[in-house]
Amino acid sequence: MDPTPSGRGERGPRTACRLTVQAAGCVLWRRSPVTGTLEVCLVHRPKYDDWSWPKGKLKRGEDALAGALREVAEETGHSAVTSAELPSAHYLANGRPKRVRYWAAEALSGTFTPNDEVDRLLWLPPHRARRRLTEPRDADLVDALLATFRPTA
Repeated sequence: MDPTPSGRGERGPRTACRLTVQAAGCVLWRRSPVTGTLEVCLVHRPKYDDWSWPKGKLKRGEDALAGALREVAEETGHSAVTSAELPSAHYLANGRPKRVRYWAAEALSGTFTPNDEVDRLLWLPPHRARRRLTEPRDADLVDALLATFRPTA
């Protein structure tokens, strides 16, 4: 039996899904302990020398939301509570399609400890975070987060 949906050898949606790297993360936020204003958390990954949102690949069979919270804890040292799901990012990583699902998440308790994967962490106001993010596509998530705080009509 031919494993493709049409029998003609092309890839169907299930095959494409298996080839896509699945990842998840959060746009982590808090109220500044000094000013009470909104701050978002960016992490620096020395392997890529970039600033991004806490995120990472899902483990086999792992629920995306559980993976997002796991990655936040591993990369920032903070526990978090999620709210709205934000837009997903789709891009090529090492020649393979990658999908990253994101959630807005409020940081609760925790302490950052630098490690091999993440060596620095910054809490920045949204406008400064937008400029610090390495990938332009990540800046769109600042606006998506801010929209979750606006009352809907």
